[in-house]
Amino acid sequence: MEFCHDSALDPSFQADVLVLGGGAAGLMCAIEAGKRGRRVTVLEHNAEVGRKILISGGGRCNFTNIHTRPENFISANPHFAKSALARYRPADFIALVERHRIPYHEKTLGQLFCDRSARDITRLLEAECATVGARIVVNCKIRDVRRSAEFVVEAETGTYSAAALVVATGGLTIPKMGATPLAYRLADQFGLKIVATRPALVPLVFSSEDRNRYCDLAGVAADVEASAGGVRFRERMLITHRGLSGPAVLQASSYWVPGQEMAIDLLPGVDFAATLRERKARRDRAETRTILGEFLPHRLADRWFELHGPSRPALQAGEAEIAALDRNLHAWKFRPDGTEGYSKAEVTAGGVDTRELSSRTMEAQQVRGLFFVGEAVDVTGHLGGFNFQWAWASGYSAGQAV
Repeated sequence: MEFCHDSALDPSFQADVLVLGGGAAGLMCAIEAGKRGRRVTVLEHNAEVGRKILISGGGRCNFTNIHTRPENFISANPHFAKSALARYRPADFIALVERHRIPYHEKTLGQLFCDRSARDITRLLEAECATVGARIVVNCKIRDVRRSAEFVVEAETGTYSAAALVVATGGLTIPKMGATPLAYRLADQFGLKIVATRPALVPLVFSSEDRNRYCDLAGVAADVEASAGGVRFRERMLITHRGLSGPAVLQASSYWVPGQEMAIDLLPGVDFAATLRERKARRDRAETRTILGEFLPHRLADRWFELHGPSRPALQAGEAEIAALDRNLHAWKFRPDGTEGYSKAEVTAGGVDTRELSSRTMEAQQVRGLFFVGEAVDVTGHLGGFNFQWAWASGYSAGQAV
């Protein structure tokens, strides 16, 4: 594998396939194309490949999810991802990980993480590229892309040309890691439609009123069920200095529409009304806030009663009060002021319209030889390794076709 760091290069490079972007999807595409005997050049604008891989999963890389299904993805066309996901499954990537003797473990809910470091995954991908002769050029800033007889890419490191161009430059998330809108600009340049993009898997920001109510509890976490857009997720919620985060909220954020309410069940699976009635029947003198503190962090339980009504001994609680308390705890509704944006989002929702692409090959329907893969496409996975599985599957599908 060759790494190029400056512009003192042969000014012209010919390949069969050019891959823009050395992330998960781009490298997988390069590997599969190289296996088929294609001369592949990967152009990466950062100083190393896989920068988002390296920071993912707290540095351990949640590289797939064994429970991956099409239902774990959001798209304007929910059927689009089925073909690629069926052609390259979690078991296929797991086999690759095991062949490279990378130790891994299942954390929760089918999420697989490296035992050691996410760098094990980038080394795997680099090694596979080297094996098939795929050339990687880093520090390669793209200046212009055009098409004549072939696709021609003008970069600081030279001019590259190929019959096939794979755009794997990702979305808009985490700009400090080098995210750019290049994929969308190229889609527009070649006449492809774009589904409006937005931050997804992203913390939510409270209104100023709710910030005053809750944000001094920053760091408090609870097991909840968060819902938005008719979809519910039961996982952890974390109160932050500006709003809410944690897996349950990040999941629901992908379905939340600005201006709409978010609903959170603070006691999923708990019949709090029945608990209070039972304690009342026993003539329990414990206050309702104390009893709530058996199910929620004490600071959150105390704050709930400060904001939503007085606490009193369970034996004094009336039936209407018990019912209202139970109902409100199971349906805490608030209207977020917004999200923390692309800088804190895990992924970009929206992107290149899937109606413009072949679901089998990821090739543009109207532009022969042009492919879009990974986060650039309007396919967004749930939290927990699904977006990596989409990267592997979409990159594999394009690599089989270029």
